[in-house]
Amino acid sequence: MPSRTIRISIIVPAYNAPQELYECLSSLRASCGPDSEILAVDDASTDNTPAVATQMGVRVLRLAENSGPAAARNYGARHARGEILLFVDADVVVAPGAVDRVVNLLEEHPDVAAVFGSYDASPRAEGIVSWYRNLLHHFVHQNGNPEASTFWAGCGAIRRSVFETIGGFDQNRFPRPSIEDIELGNRLHQAGYRILLDKALQGTHLKRWTLWSMIRTDIRCRAIPWAGLVLENGHVPNDLNLKWEQRLSGALVMQTLLLLLLSVVWVELLPFSAVMLLSVVVLNRKLYMFFFRKRGLCFATACIPLHLLYYLYSVLSYLYVWIGFQLKGRVRV
Repeated sequence: MPSRTIRISIIVPAYNAPQELYECLSSLRASCGPDSEILAVDDASTDNTPAVATQMGVRVLRLAENSGPAAARNYGARHARGEILLFVDADVVVAPGAVDRVVNLLEEHPDVAAVFGSYDASPRAEGIVSWYRNLLHHFVHQNGNPEASTFWAGCGAIRRSVFETIGGFDQNRFPRPSIEDIELGNRLHQAGYRILLDKALQGTHLKRWTLWSMIRTDIRCRAIPWAGLVLENGHVPNDLNLKWEQRLSGALVMQTLLLLLLSVVWVELLPFSAVMLLSVVVLNRKLYMFFFRKRGLCFATACIPLHLLYYLYSVLSYLYVWIGFQLKGRVRV
């Protein structure tokens, strides 16, 4: 008898995340049809993560050593049988109907190579930093260009044939969680493939953020490698986190800091720094109003210094990479 045709393979990389994985797989099993399969790829966890996946009745693959999500996704893709590869992070609970939505979109648009979505506006983790971080991601993606030039593997799908042609995720360059999905999207875009941002394709993020984990992740795993990718390409895409408003806001925050430092000697500079700071607030007013609508005035007010800090270390990270690029003629991320 011929084997059952698999239309879509859902690949979930996981490392030491038993509870999150349980919720993730539960949501996927509820969304899957008979023409789909779920593969949980355990990235050499040291706890009962693989046991949880086994108990959920999904196909479990294990890496011999911890190699990062890029390698785990590639490994899952090599063992998948579906024509479509849907990547879902272990700490994401997809909305009902998400799997069918991906399949239907790619069937209706044969010229589309990949599609990705966003976190929803109801993050599970408590706390100002967690709310800020997850709602910021939702807002940025919900206001991104539908015709995308990047990719997101938190909840994103790609045709298997295209994935194999493009060479998958660059697991050698990104042995730890980083911008491996953005870099993949960059290669897809440069090769002429069409990528869609489907704003209705959403999932609840379970991750809890602290101030330190946010700063460390943003600098080490996002800003520095992303700056390197931008410098290598020689252009900045006007989309998502890199829209002109974001770039201008970062420049204004840096100038505000410089003026504040100089105002220790020249007090007359203080009004100019205040004007620049107000300009940043005006440029980001839609985001701050979104925060206000979701969780009130106190939360929105608390998010402003967090967002200014985000701009500050993002620009400093870019300058750090840019200086290295100028001195060495290359970027190492």
